[in-house]
Amino acid sequence: MVVSDIARQFGGPRAVQRSIRSPLDLARAVENGLPVETADALVEGGALDAAELYRLVVPRRTLSHRRAQGGRLTPAESDRVARVARTVALAQETLGNAGKARAWLRRSNRELGGAEPLDLLATDQGARTVEAVLDRLAYGVYA
Repeated sequence: MVVSDIARQFGGPRAVQRSIRSPLDLARAVENGLPVETADALVEGGALDAAELYRLVVPRRTLSHRRAQGGRLTPAESDRVARVARTVALAQETLGNAGKARAWLRRSNRELGGAEPLDLLATDQGARTVEAVLDRLAYGVYA
C-alpha cells in the first residue's frame, strides 16, 4: 500500500488541498489539520457510514462546529481520519476490492476475539491489530 491509496480514501489532493506523495507529506497534512471534506469523503466513498464516522472520527455536533468555524479538523481528528483511511486502503488492497473490504471490516473476526475490525479503529493500537490480521491474510498465514 502506498500513501496515495490512503489519501484517495479521504478525497485525494483536492480534498486535502495539498499534494500527498510521501508519508511525511501525510504526517504534515494531519499535523496541520485536514479539511472537513476529508471526513465527508470517507462517507461519500463508502468507507464509513455517517454513524460510524461520528463514532470513530468526530462526533456529529463537533463536525458541524468545524464546518461553521472554517472547515478544518484538529490534528487529533485528522489523525483518526488518516487511521481509518489507512486501514480501509489496506483492507481493499488485501481483499481485492472495496465491497469485500467493507464486508470484512464489519464482520465478527475470530482473530480479533470476535470483534468487528471496524470497531477497533477507535484507537491506534486497535487499528494496528486489525492491520496485523490483514497482513497475515495477505501472506496466507490463515484464511
